[in-house]
Amino acid sequence: MKKSILLILTLAIYLFVIPSCKKKKGCTDPISIKYDSDAEEDDGTCEYAGTGGSTTLVALPKHHGAAIISSATYLDSAYIKFNTQDSPGSDPASYDLVLAGEEGEDHVHIPDMKPGKYYIRMTGFDTSISERVVGGIPYTLTQSSGEVDVNVPVTE
Repeated sequence: MKKSILLILTLAIYLFVIPSCKKKKGCTDPISIKYDSDAEEDDGTCEYAGTGGSTTLVALPKHHGAAIISSATYLDSAYIKFNTQDSPGSDPASYDLVLAGEEGEDHVHIPDMKPGKYYIRMTGFDTSISERVVGGIPYTLTQSSGEVDVNVPVTE
């Protein structure tokens, strides 16, 4: 009788207690695009923003909806911070990547990006008001290849 009770208790522990001790695995880093808020144990599946991917962002500075065209004297510029949705400020040294547009174009190509979280800041010169314009937005890239247009509102 004692052996039967011991066997039943052992079996109950094995069936109910041990399985409940297993932690849900997944990405536990909220900075990652693969973040799983239910995960209790990191399984190495986290993915981070940055270069080395196959997507080109086409950043388009827009002042009140109008395109800002790069001029020879003031090229549009894009400042990109990886793995954040917050602005790091106006100092170019605070960004991970800085790129200039081409004269006569209304955009800046940001090539070879991985899926992830970014903050994109842009500057340009609006010839209709003869003033420098600047602005930025948080952006989450989910696409893993191709080209994506990103409108970045700028203001004086």
